[in-house]
Parts: sequence; structure tokens; C-alpha cells
Amino acid sequence: MTQPADNDTPWHDLDAHGTGLSVDVFITTLMSQVGSALRRTITVPYADQFGLTVSEWRLLSLVAHAGRIAFADLVVQSTSDKALVSRALKLLEGRGLVALQAEGNTPRKKLFCAITPSGEALHREAIPIARARQAAALRALAPEERDGLYRALRKLQQYCQQAER
Repeated sequence: MTQPADNDTPWHDLDAHGTGLSVDVFITTLMSQVGSALRRTITVPYADQFGLTVSEWRLLSLVAHAGRIAFADLVVQSTSDKALVSRALKLLEGRGLVALQAEGNTPRKKLFCAITPSGEALHREAIPIARARQAAALRALAPEERDGLYRALRKLQQYCQQAER
């Protein structure tokens, strides 16, 4: 696949008003399309293999990494809404993969989620497959493209965090 020269991209000579940008080349459109395609081709196959949805896999991985994490922190780290996280955790708890624990003496107890031995075992089995599939997609890019993409995504992440304040 031949890549266009820098000045052939719709973003090269971009002015502050976005003159000439059409919705099909909006960064939000392209990121959404690529994100969905990556989920379908990379994450869904191994999540399905282990009987998990993509959301369940993401949450299980975050809990496995932390060992124990507050529900509120899990919502933030997963970038999902509270309702989705709550539903997915209940399903994971029902399968014995995580344990939910309420702490505190007030009516609004703080909820924590901990990985169970079964959850740890499933994660240990799935994570090498996840890493290999992620690496395969990243290796479709040349090393300098991977580096540039990583830096660009982090910069956009920082831009969004500052804009949300």
C-alpha cells in the first residue's frame, strides 16, 4: 500500500477553522473507525475465546493488574460509564473471576474489586495471546511509525485532559 506524501493528506495545511475538512477525515471519525476495527480484529477473538466480552476483558485485565481497585478508579481507568462497569463486574463476579467488597461504615460504602484465583488464572492464560495480537497489529507499522503514533496519541490524550479541566 502506497502512503501519500505529507502534503497529500487532508490535515497537512490545516487552518484553525478546519476549512475543507469533511466528516470522513475528522480525527474523531477516523479514530472511532480504527478503534472499532482494531477491537473486532484483535480483541474480540481472544475475548470470545475465553467467554468474555471486550468490556469484561478490559475490566478483568485492569483488576488483574491492580490486584485490588476501587470501583470509582476502575470506572476512570476503563473509560467506561458506571452502569457498564457495574453490569460487567456483576457478570465477572458471577463467574467467580472477581470479588466485590464494600468498605466503610456509612450508607455510601466504598466498593472495591479484587481479582480471584480463578480470575488470575484466566488472565494469566489470556494475556500472552492479547499481547501477541496487539504486537502483530503494531508491527504492521514500521518502528518509526509506531514511535510517532505512540507520541501523537499521548499528545492528543494530554490535549483532551487539559481541555476537560
